[in-house]
Amino acid sequence: MDREEISRIAHTHHPIKSPLNDDSVRQLLDHGISRGDERVLDLGCGGGEWLLRALSSRPDLRAEGVDISEVALADARTRATGLGVRDRLVLHHQPAAEFVSPHAFDLVLSFGAAHAFGGLLPTLAAAREYLAPGGRVLVGDGFWDREPSQESIEMLGDFADLATTVDRVMADGWTPVHGHVSTRQELDDYEWACWGTLADWALDHPAHPDGPEALALSATRRTEWLRGYRDTWGFVSLVLRRTFD
Repeated sequence: MDREEISRIAHTHHPIKSPLNDDSVRQLLDHGISRGDERVLDLGCGGGEWLLRALSSRPDLRAEGVDISEVALADARTRATGLGVRDRLVLHHQPAAEFVSPHAFDLVLSFGAAHAFGGLLPTLAAAREYLAPGGRVLVGDGFWDREPSQESIEMLGDFADLATTVDRVMADGWTPVHGHVSTRQELDDYEWACWGTLADWALDHPAHPDGPEALALSATRRTEWLRGYRDTWGFVSLVLRRTFD
């Protein structure tokens, strides 16, 4: 089954592809967007959920998104039209790491796209290239809340603990001006939503050729979470400014 299609189905009821609830997303955007007339860039925007929420609540905002998925970008265009914000949204179909812009941005977002740049610090290095003076970066990444098993590291990656993660960000020339550590409820809700939705789809489509694979995958991912990284992995969202602009 195509990975993109799996992700699309799994996130049907959790369009923010990170363990964050709606209030957390709203508060993070509020801390990242101070005036309301900013130019915003999302590197790895997917279906554009962050941008659409920002545009819907701020009529003077302009936004651009970059993603490799034409299907996701098409969904973003359709939703933007329905919300009446299409004229303020520009979408680019290309790898985020290859994006070039003639102008700077007041806020650069990146959630779930660190792999495209090779990790958190390379993602911040990329964001720095697009950032206007005084601008902010809104980024989310994982961390180990407790000592992980080798299996968990192989599944999710070789993260640091929270304090070390923030230390590295600061040593790289950034100052956190706001942050949010996803709660247990947010982490659990995200996992239940993703793998439950995928299982629901498989059970609703018993004759679909991908149905058995989707059902098996949902069970595997749920087990990996519950028996693997549920008690060790966390997620932090940071609003950052350059320490010296």
